[in-house]
Amino acid sequence: MASDPKVHSFEEVNKHNKTKDCWLVISGKVYDVTPFMDDHPGGDEVLLSATGKDATDDFEDVGHSDSAREMMDKYYIGNIDMSTVPRRRTYIPPQQAAYNPDKTPEFVIKILQFLVPLLILGLAFAVRHYTKEK
Repeated sequence: MASDPKVHSFEEVNKHNKTKDCWLVISGKVYDVTPFMDDHPGGDEVLLSATGKDATDDFEDVGHSDSAREMMDKYYIGNIDMSTVPRRRTYIPPQQAAYNPDKTPEFVIKILQFLVPLLILGLAFAVRHYTKEK
């Protein structure tokens, strides 16, 4: 490693997102992982999916071994200019329908689904009973 590492902009790092040219940003450092693409245990798709963003969370969530962390040193090419990294989008949950504790419409529909057939059946028996010849 050089004593004065190069500082890369996020725009520059973002251009390196192919199998034959892959850079990652992890913990504020830039790594050229192109030579490691074929050797990565998770496959090159995992590395490619981490391009174009700060891949620190992706890297930490996997729980890499100490030897994997040491291996990163040979792929280190500089630091990222943190002012050029886009801010993370905050998660906005989808709008949900208001909670209806008594569930009146659903309750009425279920009652009607039960009562209407009984009413029709009762009406059929009544018509049959009163129209029967005596």
